[in-house]
Amino acid sequence: MAAASDLSRYQSYKREWWKEQVVYQIYPRSFRDANGDGIGDIQGIISELDYLDRLGVDIVWLSPHFDSPNADNGYDIRDYRKVMAEFGTMEDFDQMLAGLKQRGIKLIIDLVVNHSSDEHEWFQQSMSSKDNPYRNYYIWRPGVDGGPPNNWPSFFGGSAWQQAGPDGEYYLHYFHRKQPDLNWENPKLREEVYSLMRFWLDKGVDGFRMDVIPLISKDQDFPDMDAETLRHPETVYASGPRLHEFLNEMNRKVLSRYDVMTVGEAFGVSPARALRMTDERRQEIDLAFLFDIVRIGRDNWYQRDWTLPQLKGLFTMPSALDSHHWPTIFLSNHDNPRPVSKFGDDSPAYRMASARLLAMLLLTQKGTPFLYQGDEIGMTNYPFTAFDQFDDVEIKGNYQQVMDSGVSAVEYLAELNKNSRDHARTPMQWSSAPLGGFTTGDSSWLAVNPNYKTVNVEASLKNPDSIFNFYRQLLDIRRGNLDLIYGEYYDIAPEHEQIFAYTRTGRNRTYLVVLNMSGDEVHFATGHDFNNYQLVITNQKVSRSQIATGELALKPWEARLYQSD
Repeated sequence: MAAASDLSRYQSYKREWWKEQVVYQIYPRSFRDANGDGIGDIQGIISELDYLDRLGVDIVWLSPHFDSPNADNGYDIRDYRKVMAEFGTMEDFDQMLAGLKQRGIKLIIDLVVNHSSDEHEWFQQSMSSKDNPYRNYYIWRPGVDGGPPNNWPSFFGGSAWQQAGPDGEYYLHYFHRKQPDLNWENPKLREEVYSLMRFWLDKGVDGFRMDVIPLISKDQDFPDMDAETLRHPETVYASGPRLHEFLNEMNRKVLSRYDVMTVGEAFGVSPARALRMTDERRQEIDLAFLFDIVRIGRDNWYQRDWTLPQLKGLFTMPSALDSHHWPTIFLSNHDNPRPVSKFGDDSPAYRMASARLLAMLLLTQKGTPFLYQGDEIGMTNYPFTAFDQFDDVEIKGNYQQVMDSGVSAVEYLAELNKNSRDHARTPMQWSSAPLGGFTTGDSSWLAVNPNYKTVNVEASLKNPDSIFNFYRQLLDIRRGNLDLIYGEYYDIAPEHEQIFAYTRTGRNRTYLVVLNMSGDEVHFATGHDFNNYQLVITNQKVSRSQIATGELALKPWEARLYQSD
């Protein structure tokens, strides 16, 4: 099998710590509440640092913790140098950072600089008059024919333009009207951004996850969109002419002076542009989140069917990158549904098996893995029954528009139960105690999934065959394993409708991964000679001798990892 891989490319990779480690994302509002107010906080995170250490992750990505009025759960920042009062204080943040460092865990934080809150002092000044020195920190344009400057839509419903201030001009907001877009054409604004980056890096954080970073450059002509483009405005918003110039300047003035990692949220970016952003020779950013895998089958709010060969094709593309690029691998985050509900089977019969299978898929691919809180215990989508149960500003902003399009409320709710962002935001389930042990209070900011009595951390830690312990074992296998980290990827059955099977070939050994991603028992002929391969780990009990026959009898949602002698 080694002949199927290009070992010369394996040998040319530049080793970096962020290529060899695993990231765990914390959504602080939903992780753990320490003071009983129903909202997760930094002291709650501090109380579970040993849990993170026990799991074996290397890096924590903390979703926004900055001062915010929370129009979009912290992605509308009022003060970039202040901690959100609901989460705690700067002293709490420093304590958390120190606790992570003591355990050998790095910390990256969100950098949200496409937009700020409209309550930020910059915007308050900008809105006051055209002569204010902060006016050009944001994007203002006069209206056209009594309406907005153009027909650009907001992702959260309605126009991307909002009229404000005494002169009646409009400011641009790709997201909520309380999230005005910053004007990166203004060098003073860019220097403000670089200053706040230095502030956090000097504190000791190890890098940034950059929120919607491709959107920072705008087409200064602001042309109207045609009907087809209006269905996917992100393709325009992510095509600004100066993006690479801005990223290179940011790297030159800030990032290159620290040993840090950067990962950009690349929603809307073309594959070619994503490759330019992350080409290490260009010195822009290190990694990019592409959404082809997590959004497979998604068409705006509608979830269409997809096939396993289609999914496998999406995994093959990042694995084929040259040695100057490094992919990210993730199956979920705070903006996507739970992976066991989308890619696995969240029924009681197969939830644990399919969640363990997805752990193997995530941690044996080529790239830096990102794990989202709760996936390590197999948390599932929430069973929403009414629209008032949702918190997501995107759903609230688009509800009337969807209803006006002729879609029934029943159909819309059914689709949201497949793909709403709120599925990932329900509170972490720590125990079978009321509200899943998330809070000692009487309520939580978002409802706890009713399956918390059986799906929780406490039960997972007691069960040696739990999803959590399977993650621990896989993380131990991956840690420092350069063959599995940098080894070449080869899909041995790309057209199989139920089996996902691939090899990872390194300098010293080859790994074989075989995943039955179905609820059926499948007999799979490998088509290759794996006689010398030994079973390393499986999510179900299996005979070690089966590999020698060249055919595997795989139970529903069975996952196996083999290695060559």
